[in-house]
Amino acid sequence: MSKHSPDADVAFISALAELLNKNELTELSVKREYGEDDSLEVRVVKQANIVTTQVAGPAPVYAPAPAAAAAAPAAAAPAGNDDPAQHPGAVTSPMVGTCYLAAEPGATPFTTVGATVSEGQTVLIIEAMKTMNHIPAPRSGTVKRIMVEDGTPVEFGAPLLIIE
Repeated sequence: MSKHSPDADVAFISALAELLNKNELTELSVKREYGEDDSLEVRVVKQANIVTTQVAGPAPVYAPAPAAAAAAPAAAAPAGNDDPAQHPGAVTSPMVGTCYLAAEPGATPFTTVGATVSEGQTVLIIEAMKTMNHIPAPRSGTVKRIMVEDGTPVEFGAPLLIIE
């Protein structure tokens, strides 16, 4: 074991998990250097309202999941054929990030329910790692449903809207 306190590592990991929940992040990775050949690498990942920790270093330290994660309401699982991601006209997220329906706050949205869009037309933006990624319509058609709100985080494969 290294010369640093294992209790300090547990407190550090718990603080990272709390930071993850407080800022609605899905993943956080940190490397803490204590000296030559003595470091702590922590990766905290949140999936389906569960917080897990991965620790790499000379001696792994495990911390219980914070109470905030356990108290978070479980997402309702969509029923078989009602899953919007399985709809043939679904446009799903190609990445993890924050979804925006307009180019900037207060601007006109790229599209609305009932609007006709052309293939390749930008229908929304997903910000990932400070980069704005324009998401194009994969086909021409009418927007039947928008399943995200402006400024909400999205996961890879999450249904964003339906074009028929």
